[in-house]
Amino acid sequence: MRRILVLALMVIGAYTNGFTQELYVFTEPASNMPTKSIGVRLTNEGMFNNPGFVSRTIPEVMIGFNKNLMMHLQGFMSDMDGKYRLEGGSLYAKYRFLSLDEAQSHFRAAAFGRVSTSKRPTYTRDINLEGDNSGLQGGLVFTQLLHKLALSSTLGYAHAFENSERQITGMPQPKNMLSYSLSSGYLVLPVVYKDYKQPNFNVYLELLGKTDPGSGQSYLDISPAIQVILNSTTRIDFGYRFQAAGNMDNRYTKNMYLLRAEFNFFNVLK
Repeated sequence: MRRILVLALMVIGAYTNGFTQELYVFTEPASNMPTKSIGVRLTNEGMFNNPGFVSRTIPEVMIGFNKNLMMHLQGFMSDMDGKYRLEGGSLYAKYRFLSLDEAQSHFRAAAFGRVSTSKRPTYTRDINLEGDNSGLQGGLVFTQLLHKLALSSTLGYAHAFENSERQITGMPQPKNMLSYSLSSGYLVLPVVYKDYKQPNFNVYLELLGKTDPGSGQSYLDISPAIQVILNSTTRIDFGYRFQAAGNMDNRYTKNMYLLRAEFNFFNVLK
């Protein structure tokens, strides 16, 4: 039993301390959470746009079925339409199909898909399947770990479902959206790993972009973030995204902070 416990702690430490710089704040890496584990997240997003400040809360449950397959189940609540209410939900799944491992480095490739539902009226140029739109999304993500630096790129395509009953007359209604991102994460602390109880501190810089093929409008956001991991199980994120280039101004996520708390429970599934 003692050997099993030591082995489990080594696995947890390898995941949360060796690869913490892959736990991006605004995107998902190609790597998956540990097998037979469950994670619980609570995310708050605040958007500083006209006519003022609005916020969204996202409760989330994550399940690691095995080393290649994981799933997220999300709910969305916000005050964007005058009062705080439940907007909808989303199911996200990711399958890792390639792993190339070396000493202190690895390369991962994964495919992901998402299906979302939302009862919000559609009146922005963006397609956001995490609260604002109903639709489908699919794509690929590639992640390279180089000791304390992790780099990741994502390419996705989203299709929004039409809903004439909720569409505001005269407002834009994009149908398809190409998304792309480039993310970097660096493990600042600990300088030398000694045990799994050491706090981890990571810094991130992510570039998040989208293009509407129908109108040609696009944007590119810069998103710096910081992250603290405690006792290898508790994660706290804080980040902010702002537009650096583009002409897609009518969207909610243009100026947005993100604050998240995450709690992980390992080896809880049979």
